[in-house]
Amino acid sequence: MDLRQLRYFVAVAEEASFTAAARRLNISQPPLSMQIKALEEALGARLFDRAHRSLRLTEAGRVFLEQARLTLSQLASAVQLAQLAGRGEAGLLRIAFTGSVPLVPGFASLIKTFRRERPLARLEIAHMPTGQQLQALQTRRIDVGLLRPAPQFQPPEHLQFMPFWKDELRVVVASDHPLAAHEGRIPVKALAAYPLILFPREISCGLHDQIIQLFNRAGLVPQIAQEAREGTTIVGLVAAGVGISLLPDAYASLRTEGVHYGRLEAGAANCPLLLAYWKDGPSDLVNRFVKLARTIAADEPAACVPKRGRLRAVS
Repeated sequence: MDLRQLRYFVAVAEEASFTAAARRLNISQPPLSMQIKALEEALGARLFDRAHRSLRLTEAGRVFLEQARLTLSQLASAVQLAQLAGRGEAGLLRIAFTGSVPLVPGFASLIKTFRRERPLARLEIAHMPTGQQLQALQTRRIDVGLLRPAPQFQPPEHLQFMPFWKDELRVVVASDHPLAAHEGRIPVKALAAYPLILFPREISCGLHDQIIQLFNRAGLVPQIAQEAREGTTIVGLVAAGVGISLLPDAYASLRTEGVHYGRLEAGAANCPLLLAYWKDGPSDLVNRFVKLARTIAADEPAACVPKRGRLRAVS
């Protein structure tokens, strides 16, 4: 049994005539009759009742016609989807993002624009810490990552990193905190006297390590009073007076009552968001997604991209 026989059978069933079906298929009638007979022999059941003047389907033929039409329809859809995927218009794109990424204006614009331009593409979007994203990229469990690597991170040769958004670190304090009244940018040394609320390193290695490094460069040891796994939890604890925090500028969009976002001293505030993907052989969907990201990016701070080297453990 083959697809040609299914097409022949559907034509004969719909035309209720071997002669009309042969004309429709642009073949002669004898080969058509032979193929239908071969199909009946393969199934072990008669598909047509030939005892009447008009050709009629048997009960087996009626059941088989329904499934034959479904099979041919699925085949046509599969062919179309394969062709669309080959042109980068369909297929699956797996995207992972870290922490504050959904709060970054460029992220929403990127996803909305991509979905509008590629309506047949299926997106799988998942929250995933930076360390897990790097592992998932290594094993090709995701296609694109949006992440904030640690300052000492050295990307592997097979991954491409592109600056997507240039956030800066903001000093997050309660509205009645002394630092809320500070004029101008706040020096790192001014933070030393206050307890910090941070993400755990295992879920936010890049941000955690950057903050520790800021303090260490200033000759300070941070007072970590509390860790929280969600940015909104950190902001809420700050509002409650538990401590202060350093968070990407994107969190300022939360506008939580009782919280003030101050600016950190120049040179210490960069907190880049990078887009990562496989350098060799990216799919057409990945290429299109990356191209859109380049056009949407607010800035392309090339200096923020880490130098090439070996991949270090960051989780």
